[in-house]
Amino acid sequence: MTVDRGLLALLEAKPGKGEELADFLKQGRELAVGESGTVTWYAFKLSDTTYGIFDTFEDEEGRQAHVNGQIPAALAQVGPDLLATDPDIRTIDILAVK
Repeated sequence: MTVDRGLLALLEAKPGKGEELADFLKQGRELAVGESGTVTWYAFKLSDTTYGIFDTFEDEEGRQAHVNGQIPAALAQVGPDLLATDPDIRTIDILAVK
């Protein structure tokens, strides 16, 4: 298995919405489990208002399936209520894996 690509999404919660965003991200794990092309999926917290998602993939098809899947659709639905700004979503190339 060669994991060589990923996605990084940084999310800024509205004031007072950090815990709700954290709960939403925890629920996203179940959706990620159902994605055969997603090798790893992490939701993380950087501060009381800054959260993120990091995913890895073996190929572009898996990454695109995720981008067009249920998690981004769900985020688009809750985003106006929970997020202070639009998500900062970046495609990345993975250089090394242990």
